[in-house]
Amino acid sequence: MTSTPATMHTKAARLAKRLEAALGLIAAAVLAVMLAVVLTSVVLRYLFHTGLIGTEDLGIWLNVALIALAAPLALSGPLSMRLDLPFRPVVAKAARIIADAVSLLAALVLIFGSSRVVALIGGTSPTLGLPEWLRFAVIGAGGGLLMMVLILRRISEQKALSLAASAILATAIYLTCLRLTVTTALPPSAAIAIAAAVGLITAAPLAHAFLAAAMIAMPFGGNLATETIVTTAVSSMSHFLLLAIPFFLLTGAALSASGAAKQLVAFAAALVGHRRGGLAQTVLATGTLFSGASGSSVANAVFSATTFHPELVRHGYPPARAGAIIAAASVLDNIIPPSIAFLILATATDLSVGKLLVGGLFAGLLMAVALSIAIHLTTRNQPGGQRACSGERGHAFLAAVPAFGLGVIVVVGIRVGIVTTTEAAALAAIYTLALAGFSKTRRCSLFSVFRQTAAEAAAIGLLIGSAGPFAFQLAVDGVAGMISSAAAAFGGSPVAVLALAVFVLLGAGLVLDIGAAILLLGPLLLPLAIDAGLDPTAFGVIIVTTLMIGGLTPPVGMLVLVVAGVTEIPQAALFRAVIPYLTALLAAIAILCTYILLI
Repeated sequence: MTSTPATMHTKAARLAKRLEAALGLIAAAVLAVMLAVVLTSVVLRYLFHTGLIGTEDLGIWLNVALIALAAPLALSGPLSMRLDLPFRPVVAKAARIIADAVSLLAALVLIFGSSRVVALIGGTSPTLGLPEWLRFAVIGAGGGLLMMVLILRRISEQKALSLAASAILATAIYLTCLRLTVTTALPPSAAIAIAAAVGLITAAPLAHAFLAAAMIAMPFGGNLATETIVTTAVSSMSHFLLLAIPFFLLTGAALSASGAAKQLVAFAAALVGHRRGGLAQTVLATGTLFSGASGSSVANAVFSATTFHPELVRHGYPPARAGAIIAAASVLDNIIPPSIAFLILATATDLSVGKLLVGGLFAGLLMAVALSIAIHLTTRNQPGGQRACSGERGHAFLAAVPAFGLGVIVVVGIRVGIVTTTEAAALAAIYTLALAGFSKTRRCSLFSVFRQTAAEAAAIGLLIGSAGPFAFQLAVDGVAGMISSAAAAFGGSPVAVLALAVFVLLGAGLVLDIGAAILLLGPLLLPLAIDAGLDPTAFGVIIVTTLMIGGLTPPVGMLVLVVAGVTEIPQAALFRAVIPYLTALLAAIAILCTYILLI
């Protein structure tokens, strides 16, 4: 008995749902084990003055497995980091074919690159006693799972013909790149940039575009065979510090689930809700306070767009302006500690996480003041609410105290040196999970918190890994020397180096996600700053704050895209509405640059 097309679509949808449910369950379990491993290490060291051999290696291996297994779950959604351009229907179909071809090509790179590494690599981990090839095998399995999820989704969406075209295109590109050699003056890193840009324009996930672009650069003299792409990607993921990313994301998700985030909103409203544009000022104050929980601007953008946008519109704010305020306020989450962006920068440059977080706190508060002024000036017709009395403010503060405990754990713990960054993130996660577990107003199950976090962490982790080959090729092509020569041409003074860096960072923010931009540009620009006599930590703060501006600028203004996706406001309208707040943030950057030149 043959299956009808409708039956095939139904079966594919059912299989996709089951596969994603299984991946979600496994990924959540891996994340829980990661958390247990780090917490066990903390307890053993501080209570029993002992430890377990191989804890860090085990955490790293589990994080690589989490990225491989959960990355297919982030194929769509805000963290897929797709650029959604308004193409005409015919062009949109062609773009979808190319975008899926990019994802399939990335999957092929992971599958066959990993298989070659597994066949070549030997030895065992000295601390875990496990064969080294396991780390790479799981990445290959992740590529296979990515391909399966994509195929099942497209069949269930009745797009089998476009899927077949994408598969043919991806296979043809893969085989051609293995055999073709192109003689050109174009450096391989430029080929990667161009290929990644094409993938991004057609709405391929940014991480997939980077992996596919690294493959496409091979004929242009790239030093990145498939096995090199995989080993470089895995090496980029294999840092114990990066475990803090899923733990901080888990902290934010658990805080929202516990209902404690609402207490932060109530406290913020008690502080500033009476001012002109009080509800918008409450959004900003909540973003500033919530920054101490999630460390993720995307997470706060989703939370605020869901929570505040309907209320802002109901109180008379134009929908685009309301969305713009939310997007601008979300910038602070990757600047005020704990900041995932600073964790990525510390991983890429070996700067002190504690010093970066303290600098980020100062910069974030300055940017919050700038945004508050901009909101005040752009909401003249929006009266504030009733002023809260001292008793109401005190009650709101006491209700928000459990959420404030995170700041003590994270900032004080790291800065004083009581715990490492990863350990502080794990303690913050278990703290908020306890709040959620005992909360009577919990909004969702703890399993859904772990599953959501696993998908988000995997998307960020895959982006970090996929940017590794690009960063490697930039180093091989001597791009750092080119930037150094450009700085020397302008005199090489601190002012010239800082101006050049800000210009490069603002340009990169137009087309790159902040995580990828940090990984690519941080190691290139920091040595120039040090040679010019600039304070490296302060310059690191400039890197992150300037790149975060890119979250609001077209075409890849990730925060604007996220808010547009949640609120269904046209992206073009949001980009126009965000201009006053973007101007305020640029003014704050100018103040920070002046400060770094004076210290």
